Amino acid sequence: MFKRFDFQCYIYMQLHSMAPRWKRKGAEAKALAEPISYSVSELQLSLVKTETSGSFSSCNVLLAVEPEQAELLNLCCFGRLVLSAEKGKNWIQLSFEEAFYLLYTLKCIKIYLQGRCLENEVDTWMYMRSKRPNFPIFFKAYSHLRSKNWILKSGLQYGVDFVAYRHHPSLVHSEYSVLVQSSESNRLRVWSDVHCAVRLSGSVAKTLLTLHVCGNSYKEDLNLPLCLDNYTVEEYSFCRWSPELSREDETTNPKPNATTVNDLKSL
Repeated sequence: MFKRFDFQCYIYMQLHSMAPRWKRKGAEAKALAEPISYSVSELQLSLVKTETSGSFSSCNVLLAVEPEQAELLNLCCFGRLVLSAEKGKNWIQLSFEEAFYLLYTLKCIKIYLQGRCLENEVDTWMYMRSKRPNFPIFFKAYSHLRSKNWILKSGLQYGVDFVAYRHHPSLVHSEYSVLVQSSESNRLRVWSDVHCAVRLSGSVAKTLLTLHVCGNSYKEDLNLPLCLDNYTVEEYSFCRWSPELSREDETTNPKPNATTVNDLKSL
C-alpha cells in the first residue's frame, strides 16, 4: 500500500496526452467553427424558453423535449435518445450527473418525482444522494470537466467512470479515460492496479486521467449542493515511461505534444 502522493515519479502533473485523433478530414475545422460552448448556450436558452421538465426513472431522468431540442442535446452530448411511439415528442435519458448539471449549473430544466415538481435543487440533490451515496463526488468531478467544455460519456466499456472528448464524438475520438477518486476510494492503491489501468487505457489510445476530489464537508453538509464549494479537484495524468523519449539527444527524439485540461478554451 502507498499514499496518493507516492505516485509522483509515475505521474505527469502537466497532463500529457496524445494528439487529438480527428475522425475525418475537415473535422478539426468544423469543431473550431462550432464550439461546444456556443451550442450549450443555445440549448440553455431553448430549454428555459419552453420550461422543459423531466421525471425520475430509477437512477436516470427522462426528459421530454421537442425534436429541435433533441438535436441540440445530441449536439452538446447530454443523454441519449429513447425510442418512443409518441409523435412530436422525444424522450432523452439523462444520467444523474447530466440532469443535475442542467438543473443546478445551467438552470434550464425542472425535475418531477412521482408527479410532484421538486421546487428547489436541495430536494433533487437529496433524492439523488439517497439513490447514489457517492453522487456528490461524481458530480463534482463531472462538472469540473464539463465546465471546461470537455464532453463526458460513460466509460463503462473501458473500465473507467467517464471518457472525455474535446468535441462531439462524431468528429473526434475520446482522449482521456477518467477515474474519479476521493479520500474514501480504494482505487489505484497498489502498483498492479496502476499498471493495469494504464495499459488498458493505452491499448485503446487514451490517456488515463484521475480526478481526485478533495474536501472536508461534514456528513450533514452533503445534504446540500452548497457542499460542492468545499471540494477541490486535483488532476493527475498517468503515462507509461518511454526510454526513447527520455534520451539526452532531444534533436533526434523531440518531446511529445502536451496539453492540459485548462488549455482547452472553446472546443
